[in-house]
Amino acid sequence: MRRQRHGTSGQDQRQGKARTGSGRLRLIGGRFRRRLLPVLDHPGLRPTPDRVRETLFNWLVTEIDSRTRVLDLFAGTGALGLEALSRGAGEVHFVEADRQVAQQITRNLTTLDVAMPVHHQRAQTFLDTRPTQPFQLVFLDPPFRQDLITDCCQRLEQDGWLSEGALIHVETEAGLMLQLPTGWHLIRETRAGDSHTRLYRREAPDPRDPGR
Repeated sequence: MRRQRHGTSGQDQRQGKARTGSGRLRLIGGRFRRRLLPVLDHPGLRPTPDRVRETLFNWLVTEIDSRTRVLDLFAGTGALGLEALSRGAGEVHFVEADRQVAQQITRNLTTLDVAMPVHHQRAQTFLDTRPTQPFQLVFLDPPFRQDLITDCCQRLEQDGWLSEGALIHVETEAGLMLQLPTGWHLIRETRAGDSHTRLYRREAPDPRDPGR
């Protein structure tokens, strides 16, 4: 499903991929449908392709409403978080390590006349804080081949970031064997090129089970 990447992490870049794209992000559904937003000409950065977002948000069509808190943890262009916002999410937090890229997300939110938090931080640093409330939907799309996914997933699970029944979208390089928290159940997946996209639902740990 993929290009170089949807998100960045400072100087993190996926290797061996040519960057393409028009410098525009098109929102494909919801109240901002067909709005075009600028994207920086930045190494390793371009919007998630329309067809990929369409597939993902078809999976999520009954899952997003005004009560949904969303975390876009490796935001990059903000394409996934902005699409969730367009489709009715009540709150979206964008986390992006690159200052210029984070500033562009803020400008695009201003263009849409929406105020949402944009955290200029590495994902790992952001997860060192404690959430004020859990999230119902998390987009987890780190740079490929940098061994970030397992730690992020464990911290999301253990540190109170996820509500019971939360959905977690995980995108990794094809062939990567994931080590995910107990209770994350795969409900959808798709593969395209060098990318493997999965959607999990979290089952709350049983407090009577000390091993979880």
